Amino acid sequence: MTNKTLNKGLHELGWVSFVGSGPGDPDLLTVRAVELLKQADIVVTEVPDHAAMVRTVLGLAEDGDGGPELVDGGFGEDGQPMTHAARAKVVVKQAKRGGHVVRLMNGDPFLYASGPEEAQACAKAGIGFEIVPGVSSVSAVPAYAGIPLTTKDHREIAVVTCGEKVDWSRYGDDRTLVLLSGVGLIGEVAAELVAAGRKPETPVSITRVGTTTEQSTLTSTLADVAADVRAARIAPPAIIVVGKVVDLRQTLSWFETKPLFGWRVLVPRTKEQAPALSQRLRSFGAVPEEVPTISVEPPRNPQQMDKAIRGLVEGRYEWVAFTSVNAVKAVREKFDEYGLDARAFSGLKIAAVGDKTSAALLDWGLRPDLMPEAENQSAAGLLEVWPEFDELMDPINRVFLPRADIATENLIAGLVDLGWECDDVTAYRTVRAAPPPAPTRDAIKTGKFDAVVFTSSSTVRNLVGIAGKPHTSTIIAAIGPATAKTAEEHGLRVDVLAASPSVEALTEALASFGAARRAALLEAGQPVTRPSERKPAGRRARAK
Repeated sequence: MTNKTLNKGLHELGWVSFVGSGPGDPDLLTVRAVELLKQADIVVTEVPDHAAMVRTVLGLAEDGDGGPELVDGGFGEDGQPMTHAARAKVVVKQAKRGGHVVRLMNGDPFLYASGPEEAQACAKAGIGFEIVPGVSSVSAVPAYAGIPLTTKDHREIAVVTCGEKVDWSRYGDDRTLVLLSGVGLIGEVAAELVAAGRKPETPVSITRVGTTTEQSTLTSTLADVAADVRAARIAPPAIIVVGKVVDLRQTLSWFETKPLFGWRVLVPRTKEQAPALSQRLRSFGAVPEEVPTISVEPPRNPQQMDKAIRGLVEGRYEWVAFTSVNAVKAVREKFDEYGLDARAFSGLKIAAVGDKTSAALLDWGLRPDLMPEAENQSAAGLLEVWPEFDELMDPINRVFLPRADIATENLIAGLVDLGWECDDVTAYRTVRAAPPPAPTRDAIKTGKFDAVVFTSSSTVRNLVGIAGKPHTSTIIAAIGPATAKTAEEHGLRVDVLAASPSVEALTEALASFGAARRAALLEAGQPVTRPSERKPAGRRARAK
């Protein structure tokens, strides 16, 4: 019995978990919040971004089935935001269907939110509920802007929802103020605070869409903030901080200064592999956009794999060489099909091309006997450490090599030169994916992406084939020399090359490039811009 089924059985009359989603960044969800989303039968959302957040947390495909039912609790049929009472009715209605309802709410359910009204409605209807606090935007957004709300010299804060009924004369002291819903009223509020006794040069910050990679912060003073907001055309949602603590942003800004902050990065990968790379890019402040270029499919003729698996069980091979995670996956699926497990590898020697492939084998309970040096995890690196066939030491001279249908022949030729016989078996096919939508193709060709990360030669060939060449202003990052060579053969100049063939090394290399670029701009006294914002006419076209 699954947790979800058990939970539903316990709450036939309905049960509501009011869950704080935090200020926007899915990584700020609490462990309890993630656990409840996994158990939910129904999720009542509050803002459009919540649907994507649920899919991300649960690992669901954008257009796939599965997961809890999503119900919009933020906006009515007319597209207008619902009142607190209307939202309460939606929650009660869904709870009466039975099962477990998660009411996903911005920030914290009991802090500047409609949680109290909705929970009271549940209590009145006899529906059980629980409250799961979330990270509030009141504290999180200033923190992401590098602004502490309290310091040893400033211990008091006041949080104010702006409106006509606020008596601003009460806030003329030097307390730190956090203002909500104040963007449209900031001119009037600033004047009122100055009239109440605040100095005109008092620092002010306004942070939009905080904790997301679209975050931006404007710093000003009470005297100038109205004009600065008009000039910058700042629109809500935004958190405003008034007080001397705003000055600390000059040294404590950590989020908006990330090396790839705001960079729109194209990730051309298989659907199965893209999430890990995208998550690494987000950690450096980038905005990844995944474009499937390759689909991994079973071989057209499975008989070759069937024969090889039988040979493996019967002792036909001395070695099995895995050159990719997909190869491990393909062999493992065949084992499952035949009812075999890792014990069938007893007596065999296993080679893995790199750390990722080794990790996939370890997950299966297998430990590689041979791997290349860390700095050269490739087929060539594997050949460098592969032993020659020795008739006295090796009872069998045959190697099982499950690979992709488009794999190069260099490894086979090298093993033959070492005296081994190879069964080169197509374990899976890589098929070119369908072209991305027209807006994405246009963004690729016109330089609206700041960078593209290539993780194999096939991703280069397929991206160019389905979408065209990236613009010359786009930074090209390659996972290794072979991928870089393929990119250059397609007329692309490689700007970033990973130190080793791994997602971690690739993203770190791109982040180092971004950091160096940022430092150079600051040293030159220029504004920090993204590559897509700077297209010098003199940049040379990439030559083949």
